[in-house]
Amino acid sequence: QKITGQRWNSGSTQKQSKGTQRLIKMSDAVTVKTRKFKRNPLLARRQMIVDIIHPGRATVPKSELQEVVGNMHKADKDLTILFGFRTKFGGGKSTGFCLIYDNEEAMMKFEPKHRLVRLGKVDPVERSRKAMKEAKNKGLKIRGTGASVAKHKAKRAAAAE
Repeated sequence: QKITGQRWNSGSTQKQSKGTQRLIKMSDAVTVKTRKFKRNPLLARRQMIVDIIHPGRATVPKSELQEVVGNMHKADKDLTILFGFRTKFGGGKSTGFCLIYDNEEAMMKFEPKHRLVRLGKVDPVERSRKAMKEAKNKGLKIRGTGASVAKHKAKRAAAAE
């Protein structure tokens, strides 16, 4: 069976409950499954583990998976974030994590900056190696409670350069 972009139970006898898996076939070679689905209302997102079965093919690009997983859960692909993929020994199966935010505001608020940079939502901050080292060394010289304040000031000075 070839199914694209629709919800599909892996077994016809299974009920649609919390424990069921969602399965999508991208092409003849790639199958996408989600499991351990959890709704997280405090962070305004849905989170799950994604299993990709891709025998005889290299790891599937995240851009392709974003579209497929987004369609699977009736969500916008721009609000779908995939990370932490590991390919099993011998290839053919990869497992990673997926977050689908309810809106862009929640994504910008809760998502780490490095992942937003990867997605192209935020521009990376350019810092010189020398400025970062000077900030670190300045923070090391001060002891006690003033250390955190000094590190913060040094970091700001490095960002200003």
